[in-house]
Formats: sequence, structure tokens, C-alpha cells
Amino acid sequence: MMSLRQAKSKLSTLKNDPGNEVKLKIYALFKQATQGPCNTPKPGMLDFVNKAKWDAWKSLGSISQDEARQKYCDLIGSLVEAESGSSAQVSAQPAGSGATYETLLVTKEDDITTIKLNRPAKKNAITTEMYNEIIAALEQAATDDSVITVVTGAGDFYCSGNDLTNFTKIPENGVEEMARHGADLLRKYVNAYIDFPKPLVAVVNGPAVGVSVTVLGLFDLVYATERATFHTPFSQLGQSAEGCSSYIFPKLMGAAKASEMLLFNKKLTAVQACELGLVTEVFPDSSFQSEVWTRLKAYAKLPRNSLALSKQLIRSVEKERLHAVNDAEVERLMERWTSDECFNAVMSFFQAKAKL
Repeated sequence: MMSLRQAKSKLSTLKNDPGNEVKLKIYALFKQATQGPCNTPKPGMLDFVNKAKWDAWKSLGSISQDEARQKYCDLIGSLVEAESGSSAQVSAQPAGSGATYETLLVTKEDDITTIKLNRPAKKNAITTEMYNEIIAALEQAATDDSVITVVTGAGDFYCSGNDLTNFTKIPENGVEEMARHGADLLRKYVNAYIDFPKPLVAVVNGPAVGVSVTVLGLFDLVYATERATFHTPFSQLGQSAEGCSSYIFPKLMGAAKASEMLLFNKKLTAVQACELGLVTEVFPDSSFQSEVWTRLKAYAKLPRNSLALSKQLIRSVEKERLHAVNDAEVERLMERWTSDECFNAVMSFFQAKAKL
């Protein structure tokens, strides 16, 4: 049987391990932010993990939940910055342009402008900087001499949606200011798709999550590898739909199927997404790139103005409605982002990643 001295030594080792020390701090701040000061019985000495967690939470004393939230966000933010510093992305300068992107690879070849999301180490999760760069790249592509524009992802993922560390960067004026800035950025981002004047094609090279799925309804073609999946876990994170999906998805797939995705977090396979009208065509993974790009190069030889004007005719019927839907979705999300429900759901996400 373990002696008291051995038990204390084991507990000390657990606490002093650098990796566990950070995890314990994350745990303690999460508990303090969501429940307030430690109010549970002290675990037994031999319950090493729970005793270490209890001690970490108890050590925070009576600091307020708001202060604990801020400390939690600061800690997560600093960890993300440290990790990001070790995984630099490749910058790309499009031919004939002075623009350089840190999170994208933007190229123009064979009358096709390609915007490639380029954070493969982070599954192409979209940061605030990346939102701004995608908007800029779409604005540039709208006015260059390419015939069609393609959006795709680097690595095995198409896009894992929002980088949730966006929610940890709380400005001095608090969550409300963060929500306002986020809402303005999202509105502008979705509008860039609504107003895009040329044929826009998504080449979905792997799993797609969140906003990268919802805006697919604003593309003209969506080609997917059989390996792709489509997931919108909004209610899981205390949030709500965006990208005009609250309007487009029910039109495409019917209200019941749209609700399964947007309310109840149903993940679709590529074949299911194609059957529901979200995806144009599914290709075998082994031949996906060659088949899709052969087809796109043929499309790019079609008359430029004919394609653009025809696309604009199709979009003009719905354009005003889409802008109104975007505004309504953004307003709802701004309310969601300032709610305890959303904040606690995002914190729970990070807490789950930091389990001892």
C-alpha cells in the first residue's frame, strides 16, 4: 500500500510537470469562470488527478468569474500564439499583382484564379486575418482577367471552420466590442460571395466544417472528393447559422434535412451532400484533382463575358434577399457571441482539448 509520503510525492510530480501545470491552470480558470470559487469537497489524497485539479481551482480563491474568463482567454491566446510561431505558412504572390498573403496561396493560370486556404497544420481554420485576406483575394479575383475563380484547401482538409481562438481575443471594451467587430467582418465576408460577379467553384478536397460549409450555397459549382464531409456544429457551440444557409439550405434540401444539419449538427458524407443538392458532383479521391482540374480548364475556355453576365442574371433574382438574410444572421450571431451560453460552450471546447 502507498505511504502518505509516496502519495504526496506522486501529487507533487503531477503538479510540477510543465505540461500538466498548464492543463491544471486551464482547468481551474474554466471552473472559476463557469461556476465561481471552488465549492466541492476536497478529494482524498490517493485520488491524485482530482486532488491536483481541486488544489488548482481552490488556489484561485475568490477572483470573479469575469476576471477568470479574461485570464482563461489570455492563457489560451498565448498558447496559440506560441504554437503558431512554430508553424509558419508559405506566402504566395499572385502573378501580376503586388498583393501578398500570409494565410492563402493565390495563383492565376489557364484563365483560372485559385484561392487556396493555406493553414494545413490547423486544418485551414479561419482566423480574423484569414477572413480579411479571403475578402481581399475575392475582390482581386473579381476584377482580374480570369474566367472562373476556384476556392480549395491545402493539405487533407478543405477547412475546419472558424479558428475558435478568435473568441479568446477580447478587446479592452469587452465581449460586446469583439462581437461587433466579428459581426462587421462576417457580414463583409459573406457579402463578398453574394456579390462575386464571375463563376465561383469550390473544390472540396477534404472535410469541411462551419462557415466553410454554409457559404457553399453561394458557389456556382461544388466539386467534392468522396473523402469530404460537411458539418455545421452550431448549436454544439452555442451559436447559429450563417452564410445565408438559414435561407439557402431549406431551399436546396427541404426544411427537415436543413434542420438536421443546422440545428442538430448532422454531419453529411460527400454522397449525402450531393443527393441533397449542396454538392454538384463527387469524385473518387484517387482521381479527384486530375478529373476536376481537367474539367475546370475546359470551362475556363468558354467566353468570359457570357459566363459572367449569365451568372449575374441568375444571382440578381435573389441578391437583395440574400443580403437581407446575411444581415439577419449576423445580428443573431452577434447576440449569440455575447451570451454566456456561447462563451461557456467555446470554453468547454478548449477544456476538452486540455484534459489531463
